[in-house]
Amino acid sequence: MYSRELDGQIITLAASGWTYNATFVLYDHETESMWYHLEGEDSLTCISGTFARKKLAELPATLTRWNQWYQSNRDTGFLAGED
Repeated sequence: MYSRELDGQIITLAASGWTYNATFVLYDHETESMWYHLEGEDSLTCISGTFARKKLAELPATLTRWNQWYQSNRDTGFLAGED
């Protein structure tokens, strides 16, 4: 998981439809810059476009079950799909 903030701007990442070495290449809606996780890096690196060579910081993440998470984070909500 990566930060969406860069130089004071919030960016929206999405799948570009491209892959490299079996990994998705992302792009941001705001500048159409391309983003990729380079091997050995703890960040997402912009590989082309407005933010070329800039990095988005990796954020801490937790792998857990919903019931365990909810016990510690009662204010958390979720989106329910339509039936």
